[in-house]
Amino acid sequence: MVTREQERARARRRHDRVQAKAAEQAQRRAKQQRTVLLVSLATLALVLAAVLVLPRLAGSSDEDNVPDAAGAPTSGLHCSPAPAAQTKPKQFPAAPDPATVKGKTLVATLTTNCGDIVIELDGTKAPQTVASFAFLAKQGYFDPSPCHRLTTQAIFVLQCGDPTGVGTGTPGYGFGLENVPANGQYPKGTVAMARTNDPKSNGSQFFIVYDHTALPTSGGGYSIFGTVTRGLDMVGSIAAAGSSAGADGPPKTPISILKVSVTDKKAQP
Repeated sequence: MVTREQERARARRRHDRVQAKAAEQAQRRAKQQRTVLLVSLATLALVLAAVLVLPRLAGSSDEDNVPDAAGAPTSGLHCSPAPAAQTKPKQFPAAPDPATVKGKTLVATLTTNCGDIVIELDGTKAPQTVASFAFLAKQGYFDPSPCHRLTTQAIFVLQCGDPTGVGTGTPGYGFGLENVPANGQYPKGTVAMARTNDPKSNGSQFFIVYDHTALPTSGGGYSIFGTVTRGLDMVGSIAAAGSSAGADGPPKTPISILKVSVTDKKAQP
């Protein structure tokens, strides 16, 4: 026969077992919560490390990805302030003799406020254009002159060569077309003359093709006289920042030619 004392002892033992089991479950839950918290903290640390470190491993930094005035990134592009345009550029009575460069390959270095653009000039296919460009460079005609026009839809060119920055300037003379592609195709890196509707209005203005462009042939086309060999990536960065007037207007990142030097290719190291 079980006495009351024995029953109370059994009840105490059952109570102790329940309490011990509850305490054990509480300890397991607390351990699991600590583990979850530690994993969460470790994950957050890894995310923060990726945000802060990976851009630098990829070669970028706050300094290398500076937004322009309109907020467009110009990654890797460092431009000094562009100088003011000329008000009264030099004028000349006639185009120079093409015989001075005929059959030669020249190298033009355009020093700009955003870096150098190097162009190989073809005196064999475009002697009159190359002679004019070399002459104007020697005379300091382009020192300085803003690149006043950027087109970003269908036609992909940066236009330069007018010291006034207005887009109507000339050196005082004009000449006709030469080395015009019959198919109207102007590959990336091409340098060609800009002109009015008059085929004999070539003067000082030229354009750099930063992406393959097709131009009309009905009006006579445009004289190709060179190819960019260095600095096209910089022109592409300026183009990526866009124009301040939609698809056709002044580049948002002001770029200006500071000086132009021209030498024979054979003189290059």
